[in-house]
Amino acid sequence: MKKPEVVTFKVDEALMDLIKHIPNRSEFIRHALLHALDSVCPLCQGTGILSASQKKHWDKFQKNHSIKRCDECNELYINCVSTPSCQGGGEHSHGLD
Repeated sequence: MKKPEVVTFKVDEALMDLIKHIPNRSEFIRHALLHALDSVCPLCQGTGILSASQKKHWDKFQKNHSIKRCDECNELYINCVSTPSCQGGGEHSHGLD
């Protein structure tokens, strides 16, 4: 079994004041990183920029999809235009019911 890697990083005083009393900072940071990575845009992987190839794929995808704003949460989401090739019809749901 490969030994775990050690990662260190600097934090400012305000952040250190917030985390210094957490009993297991390493576990907390691991959990926070995994959670943050789970929320990263699957297309740009968090860079905020599409490569030329990704842009071509996006342009093709966008022909049957649009970006909408949810009336309930005011967040943007991808709406699927009702076509035979796209299942679901683009209904946006919070899934909290």
